Amino acid sequence: MSETTSHGRVAFRSPAFRHYFALRVLARLGIDMLITAVGWQVYQLTGEALSLGIVGLAQFAPFLLLFLAAGEVSDRFSRIRILTVTLGMQALGAAVFLALTLTGRESFGAIVVILIGFGVSRAFQTPAAAAIVPLLVPPEHFGNAVAWSTMGFSAARIAGPALAGGLLVAGEGVVYGTVTVILTVAVVLTLFVHPARQETSHGKVTLDRVLAGFRFIWSREIVLGAITLDLFAVLLGGATALLPIFATDILGVGEVGFGVLRASVVVGSVAGAAALTRWPIRRHAGPRLLVAVAVFGLAICGFGLSTSFWLSVAALFVMGAADSVSMYVRQNLVQVITPDEMRGRVSAVNGIFIGASNELGEFESGVTAAWWGVVPAVLVGGIGTIVVAAASLVVFPRLRTVDSLDPDELVRNYRGGG
Repeated sequence: MSETTSHGRVAFRSPAFRHYFALRVLARLGIDMLITAVGWQVYQLTGEALSLGIVGLAQFAPFLLLFLAAGEVSDRFSRIRILTVTLGMQALGAAVFLALTLTGRESFGAIVVILIGFGVSRAFQTPAAAAIVPLLVPPEHFGNAVAWSTMGFSAARIAGPALAGGLLVAGEGVVYGTVTVILTVAVVLTLFVHPARQETSHGKVTLDRVLAGFRFIWSREIVLGAITLDLFAVLLGGATALLPIFATDILGVGEVGFGVLRASVVVGSVAGAAALTRWPIRRHAGPRLLVAVAVFGLAICGFGLSTSFWLSVAALFVMGAADSVSMYVRQNLVQVITPDEMRGRVSAVNGIFIGASNELGEFESGVTAAWWGVVPAVLVGGIGTIVVAAASLVVFPRLRTVDSLDPDELVRNYRGGG
């Protein structure tokens, strides 16, 4: 793979990727703005913390129930058309939020029902959005596309809540109106994305076919190892769920400091992804994945032990940067090794594992903090992450042998099995 085709802005030479990148950033920006406004509105309506938990559950439960069906649909039908339909549903949902707010008819029950619709649309959107990327750029540009996608996604996660917070001064309706426009533009952009020919899956829908994504992952040690490693790292590394406690009781930095701490992880992720667009991983990809997860664990431990605000910010930044490296390698391995006709089902399994580990990781941090105290809970999570990285050397020995992320080499060495 030549240097001229593996870094910089080479992925943007493809018009399909340019439009895809723009619509994905807009979609993430719009959703984060909307969820920020919904959380604020729900708390104003109910005054109950439990209601905020239900807001999260309403979005996640449909994904948990539908991810297998969503993967099958992504492999059977045009993935870009799936994005058109799901983003259209989200734009419509934002418009309904706007209408309810402007007419004074908003209620907690109505909000939950609409959020369930969002959860359904995002369940089908997630595997389609992940599985379409290899069809938008030449194989040698895929790593660059992954790095840019990660950076854009992370930047939108920073900008969305911040922009929504500013607009909330003018009222929830202003946020919902802005989101409706943003998501509508994203829908229009899907019409300009023309991917390479998709290898659609055919045949009768059976349980065996639906579960094919699990079987494929299980039979490829490299893919299984990458997903498992990331799953346990996220599961054990849920320290960010405890940030309000650190900001208030340990660091004493209040609301502004909490916001800085919260943003530090995402800023680190953006910085890591930006670095990968300029200096992509060329050799020793497997070992670097393991090192990145170990560094992630060390940063968690550093954060847990820190009583300095700026040292805590630095530790969270390193966590985000290490996570971006892990995500970069994992996405390359999973998407390149998986045949196109199965990418939807494999992406759905990957998405639910990582999504579930995020939710469970926050739960694990809360439970262990209640058992042992906040600092011990974070340290146990960090040490556990390091142990998982070390154990992977034994459990998934082929993972450490992965050298180049060159698509031809990955397909030749690992697609057939192992």
